[in-house]
Order: sequence, then structure tokens, then C-alpha cells
Amino acid sequence: MNGKKASLFKRLIDRVFPKSPDFFTLLSEESDKVSETVDLLVKFMETNDPAVGEKVRENEHAADKIKARNIHILNEAFSTPIDREDIYRAIADLDNIVVYCKTTVSEMHVLEIGPNRHTLEIARQIKEGVDALVEGFGKLGTEPLAAERHADDARRADRKAEKLYRNALADLFQGDDYLNMFKCREIYRHLANASHRMAHCANTLHDIVVKIS
Repeated sequence: MNGKKASLFKRLIDRVFPKSPDFFTLLSEESDKVSETVDLLVKFMETNDPAVGEKVRENEHAADKIKARNIHILNEAFSTPIDREDIYRAIADLDNIVVYCKTTVSEMHVLEIGPNRHTLEIARQIKEGVDALVEGFGKLGTEPLAAERHADDARRADRKAEKLYRNALADLFQGDDYLNMFKCREIYRHLANASHRMAHCANTLHDIVVKIS
């Protein structure tokens, strides 16, 4: 087969059986964006800087574009290297972490509630778990068994965050400043939801590892 015919044949094959997108890289990129948002969340809890809070909200919009891009690529893909439903779950789970980070900061602004020791501790624990997810998704395509270890680390971080959340509630419901109690409880709940989404994402990562190992 001469070069011209070979090139034509290759284009025909590529059209009938298009190359699968690199979903391992796409998920790794999305997890990096989540990590960036969570870093900003921790910084906000450390400084109460409105400019940092605004960056969290801006990051949520950027992360949403990445989610939309990945879902579009997934919908258009002829084939995928891992279960299509698992890819979708991972994309959605990662995005939900960012959404709850933004919701936390936005409601703190609306309710005029500043950070405290509890919000900072929980945010730092979320960061620890998300950092583990970044490592896990980064190794998924090359070292899936190592990725499973990082999924376990993320779930462990969620359990620690849940304990911090309960301690925060126990401290909160002391005294009689009921308005502040209800405001703070909303903030704690959003942080807990962000952590739970992180754990859900870790479960998805684990499921992917089990299927491809």
C-alpha cells in the first residue's frame, strides 16, 4: 500500500473508529482545578479577605466550564477507556466539591458570618482530602493501584472532617445567641457537604480502580 492510500485508509479508520479522548488527563486537570478552589477556601478561612472570597466564586465559574467541556467530550466519545458512567460520576463529583466551596463563601457573605476556628479546621481537612484526590486521579492512568491508596486517604479525611463538624455543632449550641447559632450551622453544613462530596468522589475513584486493575 503506497503512502497516499495508507493515509486515506488511516483517515477512514479514524472516522469510523475515532480515537478515545484521554479521560485520565481530563479528570486530572479537573481535580487540579478543585484543588485550586479548596486552597482559596482555606486562605479565605485564614484571612477573611473578601477578595479571596471573590476568587473562590470566580473559580467556581471556571470549574463549571471545565465540567461542561468534559461532559461534552464524554457525550461525543465513541469509546472510553473506563466505564462511561464512572467518568460522568467523577466529573460531577469533582464539580460538586467546588460548588459547595462557593456556596459556603457566598452564604458567609450574605449572613455576615466571619470564619472561625471550626471553619478553618474543616476547610483544612477538605484540602487534605482533595490533595489526595489530585494524587489519585493523577496516577489513575499509569498506577491505578497507587490511586486506590489515595482514595482511601480522601475518605479518611472526610471522616476527620465529619468529627470536626460534630465538634463545631457541640460548641455552637451553647448559650442563647440563637440567631448566630442558626447562621453558623448553615455554614458548617455547607462545609460538611463539601467534605461528603469529596468522599463520594473518592468512592468513584475506588470503583474505577477496581474495574481497571
